[in-house]
Amino acid sequence: MPRYRLTVEYDGTPYVGFQRQRNGYAVQEAIERAIGKFTQEDVTLHVAGRTDTGVHALGQVCHVDLARDWGAIRVMDATNAHLLDANERVAVIDVEKMDETFHARFSATTRHYLYRIINRHAPIPLERERAWWVKKPLDVEAMQDAAWVLIGTHDFTTFRAAQCQSKSPVKTLDEVSFSRSGELVEVRLSARSFLHNQVRSIVGTLKLVGEGRWTKEDVSAALNARVHQRCGALAPSHGLYLTRVGYDHAFTPLDTSQPIRRA
Repeated sequence: MPRYRLTVEYDGTPYVGFQRQRNGYAVQEAIERAIGKFTQEDVTLHVAGRTDTGVHALGQVCHVDLARDWGAIRVMDATNAHLLDANERVAVIDVEKMDETFHARFSATTRHYLYRIINRHAPIPLERERAWWVKKPLDVEAMQDAAWVLIGTHDFTTFRAAQCQSKSPVKTLDEVSFSRSGELVEVRLSARSFLHNQVRSIVGTLKLVGEGRWTKEDVSAALNARVHQRCGALAPSHGLYLTRVGYDHAFTPLDTSQPIRRA
């Protein structure tokens, strides 16, 4: 069966997350329905990273096996047509035909997230579901300095959700970097994989540093405590974006004769 890698962009606001669930409508369902309408197949998507309710994506990756070789462009255009017809807030921005050894989740080598904060006194009506409004001024340099405590391989139990299903709390965090442009503060985090709620727990904790309520030493103490209750409040989901998933160069498209825009 031909295997297709889909790069997907979505507004997570109306969905219960990417993964299909009993308690609401998921991004996975929207895409599977759209593919099923033009293929007349019951399909199952496999995803690189399960995003939570309200979390957005600029470069989510999933794969699907189809009974027929439709061609990458046809899969993208037909899926998007049905997503538009259903008024979904989802778009497939790239499709590549892959070898069967490729797996969206298990072949991934890096995952990259962006967290957006609007730091100003006034409310943010236009960014209400796209960023975290933080009213108190933030010291971004202090946040960056404290973030160095978290870089590297650690037991991240403190920054792990109670319902996390990962076998081990030990993860290697490759990047936590801050930038500021006027009111906008962006936090970029990269790792091979993350624990459930790890990114939002880290951002919520470092916000306390930016507000002057915590120090770098407090962050270090929280990390070493390995107790979830020691981290700061969880940052809201609507400020979080999965921006990119990295793969080894060995996983290249089978057909590059009709290139599509890469995410």
